[in-house]
Amino acid sequence: MRLALIGWGLADLAMGRTRRGVAWLALELIMIAAIVATSVLLADTTWYLAPYLLGVAFLALWAAHAVRAYHRARSLQGASTAAPRSPAATIAWLTLPLLAWGTGFWLFAAEAATPAAVMDRFVSRWADLEPMSPGPLLIRLQGMDEVERAAAIALYRLAERCEAGLLADDCGDATENLLRDVRVTIAERDGTHASAEAELVQYRRVPTNLFDVFEGSELVPVPVASVLRLELEAVPAALGSREWTIVNAEAL
Repeated sequence: MRLALIGWGLADLAMGRTRRGVAWLALELIMIAAIVATSVLLADTTWYLAPYLLGVAFLALWAAHAVRAYHRARSLQGASTAAPRSPAATIAWLTLPLLAWGTGFWLFAAEAATPAAVMDRFVSRWADLEPMSPGPLLIRLQGMDEVERAAAIALYRLAERCEAGLLADDCGDATENLLRDVRVTIAERDGTHASAEAELVQYRRVPTNLFDVFEGSELVPVPVASVLRLELEAVPAALGSREWTIVNAEAL
């Protein structure tokens, strides 16, 4: 079993089953190549589940192969009374690659698989931009695409509200403070087009009543003004999949 966990087919080679062992080793290399290729091509597309499920299938087949090799070796051992090491403890080592794949994949994948994923990535970068006046010289616009330009103008208009005392007291301390009360909503019109709107909100306390017995209150976001509107589209990607991207942005 330990040999089977190191590499597919090694246990068969150790038991003298050369042809079967070589076949298992070849299958392992093919599956690893397929996982790498699909991860590179599809991890950020609408087909992001394909490489993930392929990786899970690889780990399941890995475990099944190791268990099969163990039973085969035990049958060849016959009536030997030697106490083997616990197979359960040995197979438990597979939990490490399973944990690494099951969690690590989602740290880097699916960044363009849905409109929500694209907007999450956009909002995380929005605070890194500098506020820009809507009428700067052309030379100041060089090196910025339309989406970044619109986002920078929206920040400038939020900064104007900050100077007018319409935002929180510490809104001028950092750029991310300007976005503290900005909420982004997404409306997917169909399978290939969606729109998103960033709205400045205020939180108001409203009374609540639980079971007509317990009275309380909750904070409810109320839109004050729209600051940025974005259009998203699922463009064709590898192997017939699609990849969501922002195609247009307008500062409001």
